[in-house]
Amino acid sequence: MTKLKDKVLEIADIAKACPDNLQVTCFELLLRDLLSEGPRKTTKPAMAKEEVVQEEEESSAAPKAKAKPAEAQKEAASQDDISENELHVKTRHFMKTRGVTIEEINNLFYKEGDAFMPLYEDLKTTRMAEAQVRIALMQSLRNALNTGDFVSVLADVRAEANARKCFDGPNYGRNFNTAAGLFDFDKYDKSLINVRLSEDGKKQLASLIKELQ
Repeated sequence: MTKLKDKVLEIADIAKACPDNLQVTCFELLLRDLLSEGPRKTTKPAMAKEEVVQEEEESSAAPKAKAKPAEAQKEAASQDDISENELHVKTRHFMKTRGVTIEEINNLFYKEGDAFMPLYEDLKTTRMAEAQVRIALMQSLRNALNTGDFVSVLADVRAEANARKCFDGPNYGRNFNTAAGLFDFDKYDKSLINVRLSEDGKKQLASLIKELQ
């Protein structure tokens, strides 16, 4: 202890030789260097242990804190809003002439990679015939977002109607014939693969878009 006291006094003398504004800093640096050369005090390991524990707790908590934003970024990346300039020019023309906004489109669809995916679940009808027609209208819109062609594939309409439990097999063709004015055929035929919306069909689609908001 006497040896340590002598060295501390020596350090104090050295610090006094420095300008007033540097004396404290100089003394602390020299003292820290001195203590690092000799055995540490018994309280030092305890403090170091507390610091290590604290650092471990902080490091273990850090990934958890970062995980949530990372998940949010991943979700945002996979489910992007649709911008109007991503849509086909024919679709933008339909929106302009029928009073459909990009906000309304984003309420019904989202962008996942290059694909447009539906957000809506409820077709807001309990009538099977009307549900079948609404499926065809919304599938036409989904295709038009990318291609500009308001066309639905009848096999896809049938598959979605089955999934929604609104497929009326015996009346499937009759339902299309009843709504024939909305499409580009005069009479439904089993040989039809695709159906395209007529101008009345696009008008009906615009009303349906607003109804499903």
